[in-house]
Amino acid sequence: MNANRQIILKSRPDGIPTPSVFDLRRSTIPSPSEGQILVRNRYFSIEPAIRGWLDDRESYFAPIAIGEPIRCLAVAVVVASRHPDFAPGDIVRGLGFWEDYSLFDDTTILLEKLTPASDLPLSYYIGALGGSGLTAYVGLHDIAHIQPEQTVVVSAAVGAVGSVAGQVARLRGCRVVALVGSARKAQVALQDLGYDAAINYREVRDIKTAIRTACPDGVDVYFDNVGGEILDTMLVSMKPLGRIVSCGMISGYNQQDNPPPIRNLWEMVARQLTMRGFLLPSHAHSIPEAMRSLEDWVREGRLIALENKRTGLAQAPQLFIDLMSGSTIGKSVLQMEQD
Repeated sequence: MNANRQIILKSRPDGIPTPSVFDLRRSTIPSPSEGQILVRNRYFSIEPAIRGWLDDRESYFAPIAIGEPIRCLAVAVVVASRHPDFAPGDIVRGLGFWEDYSLFDDTTILLEKLTPASDLPLSYYIGALGGSGLTAYVGLHDIAHIQPEQTVVVSAAVGAVGSVAGQVARLRGCRVVALVGSARKAQVALQDLGYDAAINYREVRDIKTAIRTACPDGVDVYFDNVGGEILDTMLVSMKPLGRIVSCGMISGYNQQDNPPPIRNLWEMVARQLTMRGFLLPSHAHSIPEAMRSLEDWVREGRLIALENKRTGLAQAPQLFIDLMSGSTIGKSVLQMEQD
């Protein structure tokens, strides 16, 4: 390959992105300067957070500018290095872009050298053994402080983060209830992931009653990936002193100028609840323990790494569109073409 293909942002999306928002551009393969490494990307993490970066609004990262490549977490192989800590052949993970080749340096967010287990698929290190799995583990332990026999409810419970969070809570001895958006997803939650109960919120007449039926004694921990109406309902479903892990709010990502309202915030006071958001880079101290536990559980077959994988850079936009349409199960992973 003698060119660097990039998927760039062509225009700002309105609601769920469409293919016209993206474009394919070809440029020369860059050369590393002092302190940089040139990597060839192998796997991309396709995740909801990307949707927020497509809008022209400040967040924890600056918005992607028109004409810039789409930002994402990547697993890559070093092909050239002018950095003393990296050598050709090293496997690395860091925040890169939808492109064949990227330049990384010490300013690259989440840059780390990986030592992937030889008996586990490399793609897992962008999902269940990557940011998604680590986020689930940190959220449950550092934020929720889960304990055995507690009741844990997880929204988007068969998604990238939710599928790991629910399984980890179960492995820690908790009773786990899945909130999902289709009959197929409920089946996966119960039969494949071993949840204790699953609620398809698109089919029940009254989501509050359904949660109360599944959790008659109330909820100790709610792992929130969606926000909006589900979060509003969970506020009246929590036990006193319950904890809400605010991981994501995908229900509003496609309509950030008019997000779903939250009407039950008084319950934070009445029930003495704790709700806390977090970003994985702020919990770097917990990552080594989390990685050891996740690798052991996957290797032992006690944690299933659900993947929704496609191959080829040109597939990235549609894979992302499907994700933001709510139709996917598991971690959306883009595998780059091999030579």
